[in-house]
Amino acid sequence: MYDPIYEEVHYGLQIKIYHDPDPQNPRDWDCFGTMICCHRRYNLGDNHGFHDAREFLTDLVGCCDETELPNDRLQEMAQTKAVILPVFLYDHSGLAMNTTGFHCPWDSGQVGFIYVRLKDVRKAFNVTRVSKQTRKRAGDVLRCEIAAYHDYISGNTYGYTVEHEGEVIDSCWGFGGDIEGYCLREAREVVSGRKM
Repeated sequence: MYDPIYEEVHYGLQIKIYHDPDPQNPRDWDCFGTMICCHRRYNLGDNHGFHDAREFLTDLVGCCDETELPNDRLQEMAQTKAVILPVFLYDHSGLAMNTTGFHCPWDSGQVGFIYVRLKDVRKAFNVTRVSKQTRKRAGDVLRCEIAAYHDYISGNTYGYTVEHEGEVIDSCWGFGGDIEGYCLREAREVVSGRKM
């Protein structure tokens, strides 16, 4: 096993936090949205057969000829079919991903979209009409999925062990984000429940 990146003693038990050496791809989970990414060097997001973002948008909108509409009009039409957010990639000494973009024009750019069709939004939120508020809620879920994928591709995934006298008595893996978030908090809760 690798060296821990953080250790502490809590109620007499040793908590050790590690980088997760084999994290699960969050796109393998039961996702709300579909992530369509096109990159010449990386296979990102969900599997699809589109060659570029314009081909995807044309398919989503249902246009027969992708050259007939300007990009801004095509994206505007896509919003009538789905809640759709741009996906940006930063590629410099590692990867980062978000839906808002990065400040470096040389090492970053839009790599695709994450979207959910309106019929699936209605079903998920049990509504007959997708209001502005429902769109926002759906967009928040999509942003969370991108955040989870960012943690996965950037190596921000962790696990913990709880040890007593050198023996591992509990462990859990696959926590994304910073270690102070869910990983360390859950490890402390597990230890608090055991109190040796």
